[in-house]
Amino acid sequence: MKRICICCVFIILAIQHMNAQLPDSAYVYNDPGYHSKKHPWWSAVGVFGINAAVWGFDRYVMQEDFAKISFKTIKNNFKTGFVWDNDQFSTNLFAHPYHGSLYYNMARSNGLSFWESAPYTFAGSFMWEFFAENEPAAINDFLATSIGGIALGEMTYRLSSLVLDDSKRGFHRVWREALGMVASPMRGLNRIISGDMWKVKHSYYKYHNFDRIPVKFAMDIGIRYLADDNYFFKGDNSPYVKLNMIYGDAFSKDNTSPFDYFTLNALFNLSGGQPIIGEVNLIAKLWGKQLPTKTGMEMMAGVFQHFNYFDSQEVIDGTGNIPYRISEAASFGPGVIYKFPTINQYINLEQHIYANAILLGGSLTDYYRVIDRDYNMGSGFSIKNQTNLNFGQYGSFALNLYHYRIFTWKGYENKDPEEIEENPLYVNAQGDKGNTRLTVINPVIDINLTNKFKICAEASYYIRNTHYTYHENVDFRTFETRLGLSYQF
Repeated sequence: MKRICICCVFIILAIQHMNAQLPDSAYVYNDPGYHSKKHPWWSAVGVFGINAAVWGFDRYVMQEDFAKISFKTIKNNFKTGFVWDNDQFSTNLFAHPYHGSLYYNMARSNGLSFWESAPYTFAGSFMWEFFAENEPAAINDFLATSIGGIALGEMTYRLSSLVLDDSKRGFHRVWREALGMVASPMRGLNRIISGDMWKVKHSYYKYHNFDRIPVKFAMDIGIRYLADDNYFFKGDNSPYVKLNMIYGDAFSKDNTSPFDYFTLNALFNLSGGQPIIGEVNLIAKLWGKQLPTKTGMEMMAGVFQHFNYFDSQEVIDGTGNIPYRISEAASFGPGVIYKFPTINQYINLEQHIYANAILLGGSLTDYYRVIDRDYNMGSGFSIKNQTNLNFGQYGSFALNLYHYRIFTWKGYENKDPEEIEENPLYVNAQGDKGNTRLTVINPVIDINLTNKFKICAEASYYIRNTHYTYHENVDFRTFETRLGLSYQF
């Protein structure tokens, strides 16, 4: 997972060298034969190959018991059907979506479009759940791998396009291909098979036009304080790196394909007892339409896909409470983005409002403990508001408000405890029956030092109110602060 952070940094470092005006004949998507080079059958073979390779590694290298499959286990999986599994939070709600992105990119890099690639993600996930493990197929894995995989897959595919350039030779070509492969391994593999990785072209050689789809990127480095149980002076201090990206123009009338506009924020912890990947927030436009206004304000309404992931561990030598765990692995909904006219020549105000249906979400629980699981899964909705106020040469202020409501419909409380101990794989519960309200309040202040460097300060306040059907309700809250230096690429 560290490679994702490193990849993003080096990919965007290359942007500075790729912004020159180029003729239309420089871009691959203008190649007359580009859109006809679709390979659906090779995509299917590739998805099968991914599962076969991962299964073979698990079975013969890692000697994992779950990989010891037979016709009997496959038959039993179909007989049992889908259940809710009990893997740990990062496995179920980040690693599985990343695995799904490999299926997606196998098809996407074989010439298929966004919508044409999506079914391969569902097919690859279905195949793995029923054929590649001797454990019951997990409905949560199927949803997270398929839908979350599409989100991470298209995002990483577009990241790889930022650096690929078939006109380069030598060392410049090697590092571009290497970074592209780290961002999208399946695209890199397909470029090796097709020979595109080393072919030199003098026309149709670039994969991204920064004038047509602009990219803004900033990297923050600093110190993060995570409070233990809401205490001001009892918590965890650790260095962090945060990546912030705005891909595309929300108000462009020309870019209408899915993910032509998305925002990405990712937080990586560099030491301490906290997870390496602490936060990933992705909001991508699937469809949008510009709305007419009479006040000079720009407005766009659309349908957006969301992927949100917040993870933490208990503070060392603390109370033992885990501060928060929040997931929105499969989520869609309408949204509105509007930008007010510039005030006093340099003040810009932009507003984002989203309302989403959560097909699969997750939240920390206080009671459910089966195998590796200490969180509930379920479905529900979320509401998000992002207010961005830019003061030009002085800096900016942002206020992000996220509210999640996740309902856990299928609890385990009525099951026989002996059954849980004897056969925990078949518990088949989302967690503790009930519902959770999760609120994140996140103010961010940037103060400009130069055109490129900023002082960045932000805080996040986490509020969890959980209603349990069979247990006492729990209200929990905590916070974190971050102070660092930001570089705008």
